[in-house]
Order: sequence, then structure tokens, then C-alpha cells
Amino acid sequence: MSLLYFWRADNYRRDLDDGAAYHLNQSSRRLHDVDVGGSVWAFTRAAGGRYALAAELVVRSKTLNPAGYPYGPYRVWGDRSRSRYFEVDAGPDVEPLLRGFDLSVSGAVLGRSFQGGAAVRRLAPVDHAALAAFAQGLPLEPRARSVDEEALEWRIARATPEASDAIPYDLRGRVNEQRRTWLLREAPRRSRALVEALRQMYYGRCQLCGWESRTAHAVDVCEAHHLQWLSRGGDDATGNMVLLCPNHHRLVHALDAPLDFRDLAFDLGDRREVLRLNEHLRPAA
Repeated sequence: MSLLYFWRADNYRRDLDDGAAYHLNQSSRRLHDVDVGGSVWAFTRAAGGRYALAAELVVRSKTLNPAGYPYGPYRVWGDRSRSRYFEVDAGPDVEPLLRGFDLSVSGAVLGRSFQGGAAVRRLAPVDHAALAAFAQGLPLEPRARSVDEEALEWRIARATPEASDAIPYDLRGRVNEQRRTWLLREAPRRSRALVEALRQMYYGRCQLCGWESRTAHAVDVCEAHHLQWLSRGGDDATGNMVLLCPNHHRLVHALDAPLDFRDLAFDLGDRREVLRLNEHLRPAA
């Protein structure tokens, strides 16, 4: 099953400003009705008041957020290699197509039919096919290009605030100036202290496998992984971090694996790996 989602224009544009996240959160359980491999089609209000197709997230994982998460408990994650963000201000009006679907849409203002839990609607297979045909050839949003998050984390963790302007990593055109300044100038002020705090909390051990480089070799080599990547709007905060050995860190990045707060397990596609050590993350209620 695929879904249709109304993405408020301010939230959509903020997502792009912070770094295209390739995931959506909702308070409605209906968001988890989508099948893995199915699509969440999102539309939003474009310039001039018309409605445009904003994204197709081809779902690779469905997870729960931590208890009390402000944007709702339900989250879906799009496969980066198959999902698309569209350039909404350059795309055609999608409203006539949507009004032809069996969605009980009424009223002069389309967005008013997609309020609260009604922001997510189930799509019939024929409607999914119609959207796929409509999306063919639509211009893609250039700001949603993927960023090498592993390289970005490496540079931030090793930069000094004074040298941040010299970080040889191009974020121009992908996130706005405020976000770019935070990533390259402010995050280095905090990241090392937070990593050290996690290392002290877990005595340098990997939270997934328990590997202890500190005990075995008297060095700390486990690394902080940001659950919501920094290049996708994630915070540099311990609530958004876990401590992983280099092997697990590379694996989680390579698979773009999200953490499901339902059971504090990373979804690796063919299997799930639960955190063996946890003292700081709040599970789902």
C-alpha cells in the first residue's frame, strides 16, 4: 500500500533548509500503513498558492520515535537511492489530479481536507500509478542531493572552531547559510565534549557489540554516530547519538540504517541489531 501526505509548506521548506531528511514523522498511526517498498507521495503548497508534488519516499523502514517526540511517534524512512524530492516551484499544479482520486476531498481549499490525522491518506493502486505517471520528467530538487555524512562527521569531529571555515567540504546549495554555519562553526565546539561524555558513560564500549578498546588496548576508538544525520537536520546532542565501534559505524552508514525506538534496534534490512548497552536513550512509550 502507498500513501498520500500533505506536507505543510513551512515544514517542507525547513526540511530543505536543514538538509533533506528522507524521512517523515506523524502523530497518525496511518503513516505506518504504508508497505516497505511502497511509496509515500507528498504534496505541498507552492509559490502562487497552487499545489505541487513535493516528494516520493520509497519506504525502506518504519520506526517509532522516542517517547514524547514532538512531531509524533510514527516515522517512515525513504530509500535514498529510490526516493525523490521535486522542485515544487517549477512543477505543474497537481490539484486537478488529486481531486480525481477517491479521497473524500471537498471544499475550495484542498489543504483544509488534509488536517490533523487526515494529513495521511491511503492510495488505491490506480492512484499510485497515476502519481507515478504524473511524476515522470518532473524537475528534481537540487538541494536534496545526498551528502557524504561519514565524511562530514569526520571533518566536524576533527575541526577546530577557528579553522572551520577551511573545512574542505562543500555544503553550498544544499543547506541554507544558517544551517551551514552551525555545521561548520558551532558543531565542532560541542562534538568532542559530547563524544567524551558518551565514552565515559559506556567506558569506551560499543553500544551494539560491547567491544572494549579501552580495556584491551588503553585507547578510545569507538565513535559517536548521529541517529538523525547532521546533514539531514539532526542535532549534535547526546539524545541524537550512540557510541559505535568503527565496524558498526561504517555498517550503519553504508546501510543508512535507522534506530527504531520501539526496541532500540538498528534496522539493517535483513536483520535487526538491538543496543546491548543503553543508559541515555528514551525508548518509545
